[in-house]
Amino acid sequence: MRSIRISESPDLLGESPVWDAEYQRLFWVDGVRALLHCYTPETGEIRDFEMPSQIGSVGLAEGNRVIVGLMDGVYLVEIETGSVEPIFRLDPPNPNVRFNDGRVDRQGRFVTGTMARFEDEPLGELYRITGRNGQAELLANGIRITNTLCFGADGDEMYFADTLDRMVRKYHYGAEVSDLGSPLRCIDTTPYDSTPDGAAIDIQGNLWVALVQRGAIARFRPDGALDALIETPTDMPSSLGFGGKDMTTLFVTSIRSTGSGRAISRHPDAGHLFAIEDLGFQGIPEPRFRL
Repeated sequence: MRSIRISESPDLLGESPVWDAEYQRLFWVDGVRALLHCYTPETGEIRDFEMPSQIGSVGLAEGNRVIVGLMDGVYLVEIETGSVEPIFRLDPPNPNVRFNDGRVDRQGRFVTGTMARFEDEPLGELYRITGRNGQAELLANGIRITNTLCFGADGDEMYFADTLDRMVRKYHYGAEVSDLGSPLRCIDTTPYDSTPDGAAIDIQGNLWVALVQRGAIARFRPDGALDALIETPTDMPSSLGFGGKDMTTLFVTSIRSTGSGRAISRHPDAGHLFAIEDLGFQGIPEPRFRL
């Protein structure tokens, strides 16, 4: 295993690494600076797109586009021009919350949730957004910090966590599921001295979770048992995603400062994006949001 630092300058709140297999590039965000990054390994180029407000997550969309969760809603970004188009906004607007983690499911819908901006109050809600007209379904509420969203290879399973509960929950999920119901399984991250942050699934069904307070990544087997703890190059890994030509590179974002005082790192490499290679596991290509 080896780690490579990719980013030239650190983010404050690095999050949501998503590999675009079609264009062979990686997207991730700096939530506090409201920046969308695009990295092309073949050329080494990193492009930055300024967003209208704080950004929580990014997913792929049909065409040369991505879908993002901003402060007040969900937007499409055209990569060629940088134009930003709203498709769903909170109604009524709520200045006390912002969108955080988000992921495109295997059916081509964007699942994303909100969190309280200033206090750890259960103001967050989990939405599923369908199509360019932004049809929204409410999947859950009473959430403090939406996190750890990812989906099984066949789309029949969803992982999700309210970070402060320290529980990663696995739900039955699919094209017709509109009520999450009770979780099928829970993974308690308390024994690993951390809350769970971002997550990813590999082709074998293992769940990889960023342990932001431990400076490590946990790999859980499909039955929920811990398989490995992997130390990260910096002390606050925030999210992760598989990518690269053969989907065997694990890209990891990290935190320098969340801007809210929740987390501040003094590590010299805090806030940088890393690529971890030679792990011996392969990821699953991310789907695109269907317009």
